[in-house]
Amino acid sequence: VQLQASGGGLVQAGGSLRLSCAASGRNFRSYAVAWFRQAPGKDREFVIGFTRTGGRTVFADSVKGRFAISRDNLKNTVYLQMNSLNHEDTAVYYCAADPSVITSALTMATQYSYWGQGTQVTVSS
Repeated sequence: VQLQASGGGLVQAGGSLRLSCAASGRNFRSYAVAWFRQAPGKDREFVIGFTRTGGRTVFADSVKGRFAISRDNLKNTVYLQMNSLNHEDTAVYYCAADPSVITSALTMATQYSYWGQGTQVTVSS
């Protein structure tokens, strides 16, 4: 599976962006998928993800109520809708996927075998 992240850009505080993670390969619909982000000088952190079946979504506290994740199985694409953006959301955003991640490990970057290349999101105040 190869992942291609896109949709980043410059947005004013309070604005919205939608990131896309397009996947090649079969059976992507059965993969757990998550978004991580990394700000300058900081470690990569979990943002949001859902389980292989899509039955459960897990959020970081910092994005709860503002971000949403969804998938379009016909397009083999996962989306990250980001609303009410603030300066602390500025980072490079990465999508990650794996067919074997269990729910309790969804937030752990080391559990994912496949990563997109990252897309920059910059929020101006």
